[in-house]
Amino acid sequence: MRDAWTEARRRIAALEAEAAELLVAQIAFHDEDVAAAPHHRDAIHRSMVAEFATAAHLSTGTMEFAFADALALSTALPRVREAFHTGALSSAHVREIARASAIVDEAIRNRVVAPETMGLFETAVLVVAEAETAACTRVHARRVASALVGETITERHRRAADERCVTVRSVDDGLAVLTAVLPEWAAVAIADRLSQLTRTVIRARDAGPARDAGTARDAASGSDEATPRLAPAHHEVLTADRVATDRPCGEARSDPTISSVDGDTYALDPEAEVAPSDTRTWSQVQADLLTDLLLTADPSAVEGDGLIGVRGRLQVTVAATTLAGLDNRPAELDGHGALHPDIARALAGRDGGWTRLFLDPHGQVIETDAYSPTENMRRLLRARDQHCRFPGCRQPVHRCDLDHTWDHAKGGPTRVDNLAHLCRGHHVLKHPDIPDPQRWTVRQRPGGVLEWRSPLGAVHTDHAPRRVAFA
Repeated sequence: MRDAWTEARRRIAALEAEAAELLVAQIAFHDEDVAAAPHHRDAIHRSMVAEFATAAHLSTGTMEFAFADALALSTALPRVREAFHTGALSSAHVREIARASAIVDEAIRNRVVAPETMGLFETAVLVVAEAETAACTRVHARRVASALVGETITERHRRAADERCVTVRSVDDGLAVLTAVLPEWAAVAIADRLSQLTRTVIRARDAGPARDAGTARDAASGSDEATPRLAPAHHEVLTADRVATDRPCGEARSDPTISSVDGDTYALDPEAEVAPSDTRTWSQVQADLLTDLLLTADPSAVEGDGLIGVRGRLQVTVAATTLAGLDNRPAELDGHGALHPDIARALAGRDGGWTRLFLDPHGQVIETDAYSPTENMRRLLRARDQHCRFPGCRQPVHRCDLDHTWDHAKGGPTRVDNLAHLCRGHHVLKHPDIPDPQRWTVRQRPGGVLEWRSPLGAVHTDHAPRRVAFA
């Protein structure tokens, strides 16, 4: 069944490649129409896009991208085009490669790099694209483009920063979509801080009853950690045997008083209401926190700008020469892409958790200069893995477990070549408690390569992300 599904997906990719060729042919007709009436270039283009978008029930933006991707395939990416036709790449892979290639194409047109650079880009990207997911391909393609055209990336980031904005679009039923176009480093930091705050809210909610009970026990036992309070005298304690009632548990109370056996009465607060339990989902808590933070906080010069206020976690790789101001090579926002060197230097100046990395000739991290052996291994593995090491998963390392590939309980050593980051969802797939018919197994090969074997016997290889460099 799996193989039949894979073959069907390959045929779908080949058919999508044929559809892209039809768009290429349409572009040729479009160019002829423009040559005949150059003053109507924009109208001719819009009409063509609208014709195909309405026929396929696609949005105008989606159709624009489809034409752009087809044009890139036909003019700049012959090997990607060939792989698309054989079904080795999906349309999602092609889309990410084509969009990243625009950076290289711009540099070639501006004579910043030689025309042969596009061939280097294509070769470097296909190595990953034919073996990884579209999401992994996007990160790798952007990284390759950044390494190849360096200064162009910096200029593009500087221009793109002018496009930052916030828009609101109604989606009916009392809801709206709030869209913020921000520098990538800021968006990643905001998303991570929201996740941290959401996790705190949910943990506090789930631990509420247990925490309250624990506080009461601590107070009764005289624990130093309990909040000190005065103990009531014996006659002040309202216990079950001192309350006269014949009302079944749970029945609504109309009388706003409680009577004790001594005849004393205790008034209930008529305004008091029992707070409803918090049943919000993770996404709902995130949305509420974002609303509260924006509506209740005021921008202040005392608090500083966004860089000073970053409390989300960012993992950035930057050359020492760039930090020292000797060059302006782009840094890398790990898991996302290039980062403007000025932003990297500003972040470095406000953070003390930087580690120098030593790379082998292939761009693989092999050592750090951290002093403590334990922390050295953790830093090395965070830098090596960057995300969950299950094939195709992009969960960042700070949300992953550091797992012994060969189970420590069975004699597996605590060494770099026996450790890898796995998110909770994929960590449990190899856990001994999983029944054999559903359990995955994994072996770690030299260079941090993980070889996964599925319950059906399929082997999937996951390579540690490489730092891209061109000499």
